[in-house]
Amino acid sequence: MLVFDKADVDEPFLTHNAELLAMVAPQLEAELTRRLAQKTLTEQVKGIFKKLLAGQRPTLGEVARELHLSTRTLQRRLTAEQAKFQQLMEEARRELAQHYLLHSSLELNETAYLLGYEDSNSFFRAFQQWEGTSPGEWRAVHGNRARSRQAPTSVV
Repeated sequence: MLVFDKADVDEPFLTHNAELLAMVAPQLEAELTRRLAQKTLTEQVKGIFKKLLAGQRPTLGEVARELHLSTRTLQRRLTAEQAKFQQLMEEARRELAQHYLLHSSLELNETAYLLGYEDSNSFFRAFQQWEGTSPGEWRAVHGNRARSRQAPTSVV
């Protein structure tokens, strides 16, 4: 995940090429649409959660808008897949939490914020419920496992 300062985002994009973008954008949109269509609705909703979660809690309306559906249609389709909106949000949060803890040096309170929790205590309680341990302990155990798998082995 990339994180930019707001000031950097406001800077002009020096290599912007409007003509190239006009040629490539429709093909990229078509490919994205094709790939999304290959996923189940629950996978699409979790993907949208992961995209929208940074510092907020996406609403049913926001997710429906991203999918170009009405909120009622989204609810009906989730019910047909035996999925619940809140359950999918929690699954997305859990997956993102694991990713952030393994692949970043974010502080735990920053991770909580990025997952849409209003305070770090709420994140700690949720993580404890998901994993049976604290985020810091989980990071220490699983981070060491990931590093030991990546460590080069030498043959003598």
